[in-house]
Amino acid sequence: MSKAPQFPPEQISDIVQMALSDHVSFATIQAEYGIREKDVKVLMRKTLKRGSYQTWRKRVRDFSDRRDSYK
Repeated sequence: MSKAPQFPPEQISDIVQMALSDHVSFATIQAEYGIREKDVKVLMRKTLKRGSYQTWRKRVRDFSDRRDSYK
């Protein structure tokens, strides 16, 4: 598992909000913060409660199956 870069709490909050949004892609997060999709997932796992993380991952996975380009 890769280690997510260290960010100040304000940026972590922004990244989490962006990742939770259905309208922001992982590419957008990477362009703005330089953090890869794999590292976003690690950050989300550390930041969110277990159930919240699992729900988020399921939603991202389900949406990506239905759309060609999601996250």
